[in-house]
Amino acid sequence: MRLRFLLKPGWLALTAVVFTFAICCFTLLSPWQFSRNAEREQQNSSLEASFTAPPVPLAQLLPPGTAPGGKTEWHLVSITGQYLADKEVVARLRTVQGEGAFEVLTPLRTTDGTVVLVDRGYVRLDSKSGVLPYAPPPAGIVQVTARARADETDPKHRDAFADASTGGQLQSYVVDSRVVARAAKLDIRPGYFQLDAGQPGVLGALPLPQTDSGPFLSYALQWIAFGAMALLGWLYFTVRELKPGGALTTSSEAPTRRKSVAEILAEDELAESGHQK
Repeated sequence: MRLRFLLKPGWLALTAVVFTFAICCFTLLSPWQFSRNAEREQQNSSLEASFTAPPVPLAQLLPPGTAPGGKTEWHLVSITGQYLADKEVVARLRTVQGEGAFEVLTPLRTTDGTVVLVDRGYVRLDSKSGVLPYAPPPAGIVQVTARARADETDPKHRDAFADASTGGQLQSYVVDSRVVARAAKLDIRPGYFQLDAGQPGVLGALPLPQTDSGPFLSYALQWIAFGAMALLGWLYFTVRELKPGGALTTSSEAPTRRKSVAEILAEDELAESGHQK
């Protein structure tokens, strides 16, 4: 039967590759891009809302113990308290506007006793890839306006460290209140708060993300198209192989080619000439 070719090792291998690729496109790659597109839309919505919404007290936006996220991230909050300069940690391996940088993370104890982590902005690298000197935070009670941000997560779960390479200064691989809390031995509330330009203690104000939609939706649709094209290609070649003369047809299975009229007449002439002799 013509369907036997479906059991041939070469065809089975091709089928496995095509269906595995299609399943990955439909269940992994495309959903991943859709989720990134949804995250970008949520970020853009929060950013646009923060551009017009006035700052609110920290406790009003984020009740005690609540971490920024979803609709609360990027919103402006007002915080009053005192910087804990001796508990400062610097985040390393950062990139700001395409250039290497460090971000300075300083805990701030609010007037109600809560400790929050404030990202005072960035400083550039010196000639030895170390931290350039920067201004300390102001002493005494300050009132700052900052943007609520969700903690980053280090996939390797590394703690802050200080050694000869950092000049004894604590450095971390992510901006994470949990990492700073362990290093500074403080109880810091979840999330951190990023200073805008002009705020007390700000260094180089971090730029805000662009509010474009990004390429994620088009990438998701492309992966769906690639998966569909792979299945359609497999179906096309399957139908072609079911017809006589397919690429996987063996010599014993190959149909006999029909003779042309000229070939039949030539054979008749040879046969007659042979009889005459």
